[in-house]
Amino acid sequence: MALLLASVLLAGVLVFAVVRPRGLPEAVVAVPAAVLAVATGLLPWRDALAEVRELGPTVGFLAAVLLLAFLAGEHGVFAYAGALTARVSGGSPSRLLAAVFVAASVTTAALSLDATVVLLTPVVLATAARTGARPRPAAYASAHLANSASLLLPVSNLTNLLAFAASGLTFLGFAAVMALPWLAVILAEYLAFRWFFRDDLHAPASRPTGGDNPAAPRYALIVLALTLAGFAAAQPFGVHPGWVAAAGALALAVARLARPGLLPRAGVRVPPGVPVRPGVLLREANLPFCAFVLALGVVVLAVRRHGLDHVVDALVPAGAGWWQLFAVAGLAALLANLVNNLPATLILVPAVQTRPALLLAVLIGVNVGPNLTYVGSLATLLWRQILHARDAPPDGRDFLKLGAVSVPAALTAGVLALWLSVSLAGI
Repeated sequence: MALLLASVLLAGVLVFAVVRPRGLPEAVVAVPAAVLAVATGLLPWRDALAEVRELGPTVGFLAAVLLLAFLAGEHGVFAYAGALTARVSGGSPSRLLAAVFVAASVTTAALSLDATVVLLTPVVLATAARTGARPRPAAYASAHLANSASLLLPVSNLTNLLAFAASGLTFLGFAAVMALPWLAVILAEYLAFRWFFRDDLHAPASRPTGGDNPAAPRYALIVLALTLAGFAAAQPFGVHPGWVAAAGALALAVARLARPGLLPRAGVRVPPGVPVRPGVLLREANLPFCAFVLALGVVVLAVRRHGLDHVVDALVPAGAGWWQLFAVAGLAALLANLVNNLPATLILVPAVQTRPALLLAVLIGVNVGPNLTYVGSLATLLWRQILHARDAPPDGRDFLKLGAVSVPAALTAGVLALWLSVSLAGI
């Protein structure tokens, strides 16, 4: 009965997060569910508090990096990226797709998948219209790469950060091991896109609409580069990446408040005297979503404590050979599409935390697997909402068909590359 009740609570939280009736925050159901798990005795309050404390620094990083990405957009970083992408494409749909792949991969790796979905997707749509290309390949690329291109750094995805502490790797060590899988997955995605969207890519482009060419936001780019370097430099001293992201966000916020009329957003000059108010910064930190992550961790812990851990332990193989890596990555991908990738990470990491190679295979599964269905990742659900809001709704059948082509190829390429990488690193 305890497992059944805990599973019902988790299912209710996930269904609400997927549907989000009336646009209500995911925390509206998740927080009461976590409280109910404690109140009914499913989880001792001390264990729930310990879980919140353990997740706290990771959730703090999430808030800081969301703010960092928002302020980068306020400084014109994404408008500049869109203009640069349009220039590189030269009116060619194929070159535009390649440029979007580069922009989305770099954005996801450096600023996390949320920045790609929320801030880069609108720019990608505008860029496609500007160059006269069909928008589908570039729009779908922003969704896929928000997930699959998040393998490179611990800060690229909340799933990575949840697993990073258990991996025993340094920041640069993690990046070194995951660099080859990251490149292999992106290449597999690109080849899948070139085949799947071959008609769109060979269609003649309509007449470009033109557009502004904003100057490079040098200050913001320097701050982002220093922040990224700071992640690596601070980790050996025990400084959590959340503090580094917060420092980068503060540097961008101070400049934005000091010169409100000179910093473009999406290529449009902001009227003088209209600074970014503290309330806006608080909103962009998305505290309700942070509360959702904490509450979800408590609910998932309740399910794990009442039998799920035993099931997962029985399914996870003991070794770390190439077929065990495939098995774990496949299990993680399946679980991500059943219960979403964030709960899947919370469920699987404890079972593999003493085996770094399997832990990294889990990350390939929970980061690449969500490209198969809408429900695999909250970022994908948000991407769908953004396209609907811009009168460019995605086709659910196309998403499934594309996922059926790209996910097996990207998983295979990523796991083979991981097997080679961990073999060379002696992990």
